[in-house]
Amino acid sequence: MNAPIRRLSVLVLILFGSLLLSSTYIQFVQASSLRDKPNNRRTLLENYSRQRGPILVKGKAVARSVPTHDDLKYVRQYTDPLLYAHLTGYYSFVYGAGTDIERSENDLLSGSSDQLFYRRVVDVLTGREPQGASVELTVDPAAQKAAADGLGDQRGAVVALDPRTGAILAMVSNPTYDPNTLSSHDLAKVQASYKRLLGDNDDPLVNRSINALYPPGSTFKVVTAAAALSSGKYTESSELPGPASLDLPQTSVNLNNDDGRPCGPGDKVALTRALEISCNTAFASLGLQLGGQALVDQAAKFGFGDRIGVPMPVSPSVVPEGMNKPQTAQAAIGQYDVRATPLQMAMVAAGVANDGLVMSPYSVKTVRSPDLDVIDQAKPQELSRAVTPEVADQLTRMMEQVVESGTGTRAQIPGIKVAGKTGTAQHAKGEPPHAWFICFAPADDPQVAVAVVVEDGGKAGNEAFGGRVAAPIAKSVMEAVLR
Repeated sequence: MNAPIRRLSVLVLILFGSLLLSSTYIQFVQASSLRDKPNNRRTLLENYSRQRGPILVKGKAVARSVPTHDDLKYVRQYTDPLLYAHLTGYYSFVYGAGTDIERSENDLLSGSSDQLFYRRVVDVLTGREPQGASVELTVDPAAQKAAADGLGDQRGAVVALDPRTGAILAMVSNPTYDPNTLSSHDLAKVQASYKRLLGDNDDPLVNRSINALYPPGSTFKVVTAAAALSSGKYTESSELPGPASLDLPQTSVNLNNDDGRPCGPGDKVALTRALEISCNTAFASLGLQLGGQALVDQAAKFGFGDRIGVPMPVSPSVVPEGMNKPQTAQAAIGQYDVRATPLQMAMVAAGVANDGLVMSPYSVKTVRSPDLDVIDQAKPQELSRAVTPEVADQLTRMMEQVVESGTGTRAQIPGIKVAGKTGTAQHAKGEPPHAWFICFAPADDPQVAVAVVVEDGGKAGNEAFGGRVAAPIAKSVMEAVLR
């Protein structure tokens, strides 16, 4: 055999070997990931041949599969779709398990999870129709409705947590959408609806409660106060500079109070009073004294920067590293490049409420097989120690003053102590500020922690303040839980 033929033979062997290796890799190594792709049409057809498990809230199905008379045996139906859209997500023949619980718990809902293996074997042997598992959420329907009603047609989000466990009691994002328009078996209508939703400038498909990052404004002053108290150099009564305008180092731009006035006589103000009236210059001065790294470290203890799932993935909140002094002063009042999700700010309030211990948030309470056997039960887990119980007590007293006689009086509930903090966050030149409120109640026996953000001040526009716009919404959610 001459040299050219030998080389050609070697090349052919290499090609056949590569083909064998690649096909083996695809069929065995990649098989699982390819099968689990949300838009895998073959997997979708297989899944539609069996009944997908329901998503439940207090025993009521907010998402369920019902029989049809077409080639696809079942269609997904959503009850109260606008209320629960950003919890359930959608399940579509065209786009698969698109978002939220439908996607994050897809293997359980579809019945393909390894945890349901023996159930599938029994189904095959007995000829029983296969089904997926049911997923029950932690949501309190009264709190969920109060949050949605409070927001109305305003853009924004509300999150309520049980501070003792981390259970999500309410999660509302607005604008919302109807997942039934994406679960239909009418291909043209589904595609048209999806295109319309994607093209909507208000981004109704975005879950603002866990995936939108906002400047938290003055609600971040709770984090700054936590850093100060935890340093051991400050107490609730420590005096801070509180002039009408603070001369920032390294820049000719000053930082001013909203009302253009000093926060106390002689340009001095106690830390508790500074939080009560939300004094910008006092907290900016405090940030300069503490330094940027102290703010970064304290925020991290509340969960900033963590990549968590509830089980839906949550966008990490951020306090930037390496800030100069003017940036640090702005960050101390929740501006500059500080960004947080509403869930994160609810975790700040919940951490203070829970004696300084931040619990991992979660939205799935129980997963059951079609036979109602418990497959998985939520177990509360500690995420981090944000502050000591002593510091948490100090912060609680300070936040109570905000609601009793400060900027958050509209969150007062007769007969119940409420601890809270307002925020009015500048985010774009010429645009109205975002209105924020974080809180928990009862302050002496916390059962619910809430964060509310209303984009661009909602209906109040440029006249918006957190205490005026967001606090009443938070109040209604707290009342719904406490009732």
